[in-house]
Amino acid sequence: MAKIKVRQVRSTIGRPETQCRTMKALGLGPRVGKSNELEDTPTVRGMIAKVKHLVVVE
Repeated sequence: MAKIKVRQVRSTIGRPETQCRTMKALGLGPRVGKSNELEDTPTVRGMIAKVKHLVVVE
């Protein structure tokens, strides 16, 4: 499968709990600058869409 690289550009501090949990599921955390490489699946795309204001897809 294809891979997607996701990089965190905004903090999750002060965000709703659902967004914090989604970021944790993507392998990211409260700090800016973390990145993770994930498989390109509809589930991952949906999670990225939920927190698109906090991440950048490379």
